[in-house]
Amino acid sequence: MDLTVCICTHNRPGYVRDCLDGLRHQTADARVYEVLVVDSGSSAAAAAELRDIVALYANVRLIRVDTPGVSLARNTAARAAAAGTVAFIDDDAIPAPDWVAGIVQALAEGAPSVIGGRILPRWEAPLPTWWPPSLRGVLSIIEHEGQGEYRTADLPRGMEPYAANMVIRTDALLSAGGFGGGLGRHGTALLSDEEVQLAWRLQDAGHSVRYDSRIVVHHQIQATRLRPGWLLSRLFWQGASTVLTRRMLGYGHSVWRELPRRLAVAVLFAPVAVLPRTSTRLLEPRWRLAYAVGFIGAALGWRAGAAAMRRGRA
Repeated sequence: MDLTVCICTHNRPGYVRDCLDGLRHQTADARVYEVLVVDSGSSAAAAAELRDIVALYANVRLIRVDTPGVSLARNTAARAAAAGTVAFIDDDAIPAPDWVAGIVQALAEGAPSVIGGRILPRWEAPLPTWWPPSLRGVLSIIEHEGQGEYRTADLPRGMEPYAANMVIRTDALLSAGGFGGGLGRHGTALLSDEEVQLAWRLQDAGHSVRYDSRIVVHHQIQATRLRPGWLLSRLFWQGASTVLTRRMLGYGHSVWRELPRRLAVAVLFAPVAVLPRTSTRLLEPRWRLAYAVGFIGAALGWRAGAAAMRRGRA
């Protein structure tokens, strides 16, 4: 067996069914890979539905983790994987028919520790016209075509891997300590960057971390995310995630260098905070304010990771 495919999920059995359907129609021989579904603290009803769904598919195992948190779920999957490489895919992503074949081909062509793939949107509702074009990435969309090492001239500046479509050598993942427990989604808390922190930690240690657009998934963009309130919440948590990620990687000095600019943004745009979260008016200064507030809070000692865990448990 060459590959363990991992789907981590929390209270979304319907999306898991779509993802498993996509995996059932892969062009690769089913003997090449196994599928591991990790139930990350779902409710009793969702967990029961998930068990029924998984029972319908061959070569699929189900693991339950009672404490919610995507980083914990992914680390559990890595320890339980039968193969030396784990391909993580979000529960709301549907793999292209040649997804597994593309992964196997990319691994055969080299020995990267991490491969990030292409993530194309599948919209549950049309993208609103007010949505800032520069923020498509917060919906976990990567449309770039090509291959190359991250953080080099091979790829666009600022491009990062997303665990919605990410392949990792199991030994490298575990030797690095896994996905950071202080990052990642916990219930409705949109803390992020656990995969970025892991990828850059491995790259800084000399591992190859590459992008390959031949490895494609289609990410189902939920209609509930296409609202101003969700966008503002996402940017708030991203500001905090950026601080935590930099400090975990030993780049804490860059947080203090950037803090004065974020404080200036917060002061400048503070008046727009009176607008209701449902409004689309003055959205650019509002999302910049949300990011700045999350960044400032985490920089000055707010324990964003602990807050996210509390929200996940609640």
